[in-house]
Amino acid sequence: MIYGKHRRFEVIPGLIVWATLITALVLSFVAPVIAIAFIIIFDLYWMYRVLYFIIYVLRAWRKFAKVRKTDWLPKLKREVADWDSYYHVVFLPMVKEPLRIVDATIRNLANSRFPNDRMIVVLAGEARTHEHFASVSRLIKKKYGSTFADLIITEHPANLADEIPGKGSNLHFAGPVVEAKLRERRIPLERVITSSLDVDTIVHPDYFAYLTHMYATVPNPTRASYQPVVVYNNNIWESPWWVRISAFGTTFWLFGELARPERMWTFSSHSMPFKMLADVGYWEKDIVSEDSRIFLQGVRRYKGDYRVEPLYLPVSMDAVTGKNVWSSIKALYKQQRRWAWGVEHFPYLMVNVIPDRSIPLGVRLRLIWNHIEGMFTWATAPVLIFILGWLPMQIAKNHPNVLVHNAPFTLKWLMMVAALGIVFSGIVSLSLLPRRPKRVSKWNWLVMIGQWLLLPITFIIFGAFPSIDAQTRMMLGRYLGFNVTKKIRDAV
Repeated sequence: MIYGKHRRFEVIPGLIVWATLITALVLSFVAPVIAIAFIIIFDLYWMYRVLYFIIYVLRAWRKFAKVRKTDWLPKLKREVADWDSYYHVVFLPMVKEPLRIVDATIRNLANSRFPNDRMIVVLAGEARTHEHFASVSRLIKKKYGSTFADLIITEHPANLADEIPGKGSNLHFAGPVVEAKLRERRIPLERVITSSLDVDTIVHPDYFAYLTHMYATVPNPTRASYQPVVVYNNNIWESPWWVRISAFGTTFWLFGELARPERMWTFSSHSMPFKMLADVGYWEKDIVSEDSRIFLQGVRRYKGDYRVEPLYLPVSMDAVTGKNVWSSIKALYKQQRRWAWGVEHFPYLMVNVIPDRSIPLGVRLRLIWNHIEGMFTWATAPVLIFILGWLPMQIAKNHPNVLVHNAPFTLKWLMMVAALGIVFSGIVSLSLLPRRPKRVSKWNWLVMIGQWLLLPITFIIFGAFPSIDAQTRMMLGRYLGFNVTKKIRDAV
């Protein structure tokens, strides 16, 4: 994708968002009764979303709890006769992450229950940080060089044409290097399962055994990506409350998607067939949101015959943080804005997927609806519910209309039902927490529970605002580059 090439489509998402917010604001003053009716209808819709969100999250959480209890390596060996013919390639793109974080991730891979001699680890660095990467990669190679089937070190050159510096361009460079190694070893690409992990990702010990079992037993495995449960538990106890709520919110959103795989896209750390990567020409090098774009590349390449299979085991990463309160606030906002920059997929869909009649109409409609509806509600729902939702009632409080007089009562009950989502999220979040470190006070349990009362604030500042920001930038042609999330963690 080349930014600016399809301006008419880049403008649409932001235009819809701003038209909605401005219309709601203007109606509050010139036609408050109509504004109130709109807000009630919107809140009814949101209440419906909250209720089915609870149902789907509960369904996924029960499956998650069940899968975690399974001993997957014996099950794999018992049910898949040629299980040891599969290889795993793990890409770990990095920039300036410290040695101890990289070492912790690779040590975790080495301790996986899946045999190391069937794993190929790729540490993919950047030439623009050559000295740091050379130092880290040299020590990693010395320590783990003989641990896996192979440990491949790649260094993405700086300032290549038509690239955006970031994970996508780094992986785009590393992919063909790995393919050459696989062909040299005569490993069939259909037997290679790829995982693209953030360099701070700690996978469950059974992750690769479970993934191999899934890949070997689902129909047409090379036509699917595999999405695990992403949690941000590496440093969750040390993170401030607004970071924790945002982190859990992302996990709960993903839980809801896992329970409905027909509408799911890939997100963050996930796995996929190497065959698909080779077929689509690897990750695109000129975008920010490579984690979800690679799924759309598969959909386009296989004419809609590409899907996401849910993996109900966790991969844990660092919650975004900073050296102080203000830096952590800025870092979280930038991370959320980068995720919201997934709006860049809208022009891609409109140009490359929607007009393609060889892709089933139902697939095309589902893709565009899920994307535009998700981006729209991400940006508008918190503002409409918690800010603009109460404005017309204040302006029209003396209006004789029955709707106006009943609106506060109606909205109160709608919000009480919607508040079930907050209570539910708080309860489930406690079950996802890792063991409390001894250095953390036991009174932090009270903070973990009480923090959910502040969800509306987080919902607006770190939900709606970054999304509005991203969509507005796309609308105005002020394009974002790749922002690297800071990795600060206590020593491991």
